[in-house]
Amino acid sequence: MSSSHVESIRASVHTAFSLAHVLEHIERSGGSVDAESYRNVVSRLKVALSGPLPDVARAAVLRTYPAAAEIYENMTYETAGLSCSSLERNVSSEVLAAQAIERFSYRPH
Repeated sequence: MSSSHVESIRASVHTAFSLAHVLEHIERSGGSVDAESYRNVVSRLKVALSGPLPDVARAAVLRTYPAAAEIYENMTYETAGLSCSSLERNVSSEVLAAQAIERFSYRPH
């Protein structure tokens, strides 16, 4: 493998981790974020995650940064479904949704 190829892979990994970190910070900060800036980060992260990234590096990004995992899950939903989400979290979400629907359903007295 040539050194330029190794450097290219290293740069791809660094970019994916950096963008995932920025997105996670945006998601957790609670502050207001310019919509265009948010879209830019997400768009660039999508490119980084679908680019020439070793599978082990992609998996590490997705394990480390939940917001990036959600983006990737949405990118691959058609073929992979909810492969990044834990079954426990999915079931808990379904139960909470059903409880909320039940609680707010109209019931005549």
